Amino acid sequence: MGRSIDYDSCRKILEEVFAEALEDSKKDQIVEVPKIVEAAGEILFESKTQAFREALIGCALARLHDDEIDITKPYMNQGDDAFNGRTLDERVVNPFLQENEIPCSKGPFLSALRRNISFTPETEKGLRDKEAFGAMLSFIAELQAADEKKVQNYLLYLVTMFIALRAKSEITLAKINRVSVDQYSTVIDALLGTPSGGLVPVLLAVAGFSTMKKVYGLPWEIDWQGINVADAASGAGGDITIMNGADVVVAVEITERVISADRVRSTFRTKISPNAIDDYLFFFSGPGPTADAVTRAQTYFAQGHEINFVALKTWLTLMLSSLGAKGRTAFTEEFLDLLGDKEVPATVKVAWNNVVKDVFG
Repeated sequence: MGRSIDYDSCRKILEEVFAEALEDSKKDQIVEVPKIVEAAGEILFESKTQAFREALIGCALARLHDDEIDITKPYMNQGDDAFNGRTLDERVVNPFLQENEIPCSKGPFLSALRRNISFTPETEKGLRDKEAFGAMLSFIAELQAADEKKVQNYLLYLVTMFIALRAKSEITLAKINRVSVDQYSTVIDALLGTPSGGLVPVLLAVAGFSTMKKVYGLPWEIDWQGINVADAASGAGGDITIMNGADVVVAVEITERVISADRVRSTFRTKISPNAIDDYLFFFSGPGPTADAVTRAQTYFAQGHEINFVALKTWLTLMLSSLGAKGRTAFTEEFLDLLGDKEVPATVKVAWNNVVKDVFG
């Protein structure tokens, strides 16, 4: 009895929708849905009963996978058009929520939705949170009546709400103790491959300079700009400025883009020359400088302004090699302190946790 589901296909659908929802969240956008769906969603995500909103993801996936499934019947013995809601949750939905650090239960079919219940008004009698369950039924009714495009929109809306829920919660950062240079090389590669709008390279570099200051007892003041603060607007010489009293030790610009001669020229005109900076450093995590950029930098060297280009990973790896085991532990502490700031997006924190899991098990 009941209809079978391709769980790998459902996982792929969820991953694609999640990626789209992440992009929308970065732009503070949310897909438009009917008022009845929006009202139901607000109730569900204010509710302390996690099971109802989590089960809705499975309902939407089942509806997209096979429109002949009756999503009010989440147990296979409920009819030829029923589906296995628990297995769909255990193989796809719950692991996905946990992997992405989204607050969730151990499984809706292990808590409020046990004992062969159906998603119908009759079930409400045995439930405590009747308002949230009623909202779930309203949402399911809209899913049942919708065409494929609308179901996709409703799933996108749901997932976006889960991302917003994650943003409100505090993500516990994975801790690591002893780390070898080779392990850190792998960690840095993975972190630099994480889309962050340029934030991850800045955090890594700031952690690196902060670690040098701490380990060697340097009299530095490390000023750095948030990713949403323009250098020109703040009057800063770069993304990071290392000061020793009133003197600039070095100003650092961090980039993921190709460094062209025009960029070097513009940086000199707007930052280096006005701030009388003698030592300017480009950290790059992408392609690096073009040949004409290097030539342009050599021209300014003759004028007394040193401009150098260094791959961020190379600098970090050499520094961590030189600082020894205690220095690497100090770097981890500095980086986690920066990463734990409430302004750092959840996606970056989740990326760290996933990297730690992959590298250290």
